[in-house]
Amino acid sequence: MVHVTLISYTPHPERTIAAAARVSTSSISATELIEKLTPEAVDSLLTQLLTSGHLSPFEHASFTFAIEGISRVTSHQLVRHRMASYTQQSQRYVSLKEVNYITPATISAKTEWGGKYHDMVHAAHRLYREMLNAGIPAEDARYVLPQATETRLVMTMNARELIHVCELRLCLRAQWEIVELFEKVKAEVERVAPRLGVELKPKCYRLGYCDEAQSCGIFPTAKEVVGERR
Repeated sequence: MVHVTLISYTPHPERTIAAAARVSTSSISATELIEKLTPEAVDSLLTQLLTSGHLSPFEHASFTFAIEGISRVTSHQLVRHRMASYTQQSQRYVSLKEVNYITPATISAKTEWGGKYHDMVHAAHRLYREMLNAGIPAEDARYVLPQATETRLVMTMNARELIHVCELRLCLRAQWEIVELFEKVKAEVERVAPRLGVELKPKCYRLGYCDEAQSCGIFPTAKEVVGERR
């Protein structure tokens, strides 16, 4: 199961974003702005920035998460988002003594295939352990480990990138495991920055339509919208 813990973040992230935005048109310092901005002013300014598409001030607030219990399948997808920092558990330096892996529900739901899947994973891990015991370096023995193998990492993203990534990865057409991951990222952000947390949602909510070839049903596709207008 995916575990996400927010371990560090910019103090007063929403107020920091608002102050950064205001400093470009203000004669006073960001420090003074932070002290003077009311919660209502912060909320109003963030809404204005989001509506107008002026998102660079959101880069001044960052969030660092400890992530555990995801597969290498999902970590490979995750690190494609390059406007972030990642430090992942190394299979080169860490010997994996236990068999920890992710099983998709579509496989575990079928007894026959679930059994074959588990047998394969355990067989690969046995071979991995045998190679380690024979003196083969972990960096070479790891080649037999399946992508289902669990991993852990630390991820840091700024608020602008979090909004962008959640637009893609909270889409119900994204793979189930990365959807679960970012649902938990969103929940962690909402604890400390509820106004920002509201903006962590699939892009169809911003667009008003689905830009995929096929919609999950929440919004019509762009093609369907055009058809309705004719």
